[in-house]
Amino acid sequence: MGTRKKEQWRRNLAVLWLGTFIAGMGFSEIMPFLSLYVDDLGTFTKGQLTMYSGVTYAVTFFVIALVSPLWGKLADQKGRKLMLLRSSLGMAVVIGLMGFVTNIWQLIGLRFLQGFFAGYIPNASALIASETPREKSGNALGILTTGYVSGNLIGPVLGGILAQVFSIRWTFILTGIFLIIVFFLSATLVHEHFTPVSRTQQAQQGSWLKQVKNPKLILVLLVSTMIIQMGNNSITPIISLYVKQLMHNAGPITLVAGIIAALPGLSTLLAAPKLGEYGDRHGTSRVLVFGYVFAVLMYFPQGFVSSVWLLGILRFMIGVSDGALFPAVQTLLTKNSPQSLTGTVFSWNQSFQALGSMFGSLFGGVVANIFNYNGVFIFTAITLLVNFGLLWWLVPEIRQFRQQHA
Repeated sequence: MGTRKKEQWRRNLAVLWLGTFIAGMGFSEIMPFLSLYVDDLGTFTKGQLTMYSGVTYAVTFFVIALVSPLWGKLADQKGRKLMLLRSSLGMAVVIGLMGFVTNIWQLIGLRFLQGFFAGYIPNASALIASETPREKSGNALGILTTGYVSGNLIGPVLGGILAQVFSIRWTFILTGIFLIIVFFLSATLVHEHFTPVSRTQQAQQGSWLKQVKNPKLILVLLVSTMIIQMGNNSITPIISLYVKQLMHNAGPITLVAGIIAALPGLSTLLAAPKLGEYGDRHGTSRVLVFGYVFAVLMYFPQGFVSSVWLLGILRFMIGVSDGALFPAVQTLLTKNSPQSLTGTVFSWNQSFQALGSMFGSLFGGVVANIFNYNGVFIFTAITLLVNFGLLWWLVPEIRQFRQQHA
């Protein structure tokens, strides 16, 4: 039986890696073209286009932040596999329908529903965390991270080709088809050993935070997820404009911007499994501390570069810190919460990540307007430094490398 369970968690990891890869590819292939698609849906002034594009982008993250905890509670009652099926099928339909909209309000309405059905990635993470032996969870979550990151890398390239060869509308329709494939893979090949927690039991146990040994640690880790994601997303809106400035408006700007935008994902892909494995052997806290220190050291100089190639090298290095930070936070959440609450904890993590995406886009634009593009990198470095300081101060466990292998 032990051998069978061992084979099952490995098969789950393989299937969910493919599922998160397709999901990541599906989401990222439409993101670069949202504002172009908005422009196609009406005659807007520059100000209106900026406003509608911002709302279209942000509404999904706003809804995710609100509904994720409710889905997490349901995941602990009904199982994470059911949530994978809900999410993949719901988003397949919603994103597919985006290819048929005729005005901006229909698109915003569907983006709202996309946020409602979101949750494939965190539920895949929660299922892997609960089904994998704890001593292997860091490595498994590191490998799973590479699935989503790889999809995110390939998505914009594939989306660009599809939009060029067919049309932006077809990109949405094909993304819906990809997500139908994810639904069938998850339905037929993923197995979960699930013990349901009834509503009555959940009500008797009270708040989920009261059921964890160290609620302060969990809360600080959730806020850390938000700040790490905020740092990543504050850069996203301005990276192509910064590249354009560094290249003095000459040369293949879009090509270079695309390559530089993809570099962090490439290094995350290479670094995350190795760092997860190191954390399982020597302590996840070490990996988390390394991730913060390395991120701060790599973000600061990005605000002062004069060469696009130097920016490329530093962006590549940022992917290493992402490969340390996101899986390390997820692993610490897994190891410091009961298995019956994995769905709840991971959905709250998604909720905070969505808030980070929303605030990051907002602050990135504001900081760039006040201090120019390089100010965004310095702002991000300072934010991560403050976050690391709070983590070090509020959570003594992070400092206890020898005593704690978590």
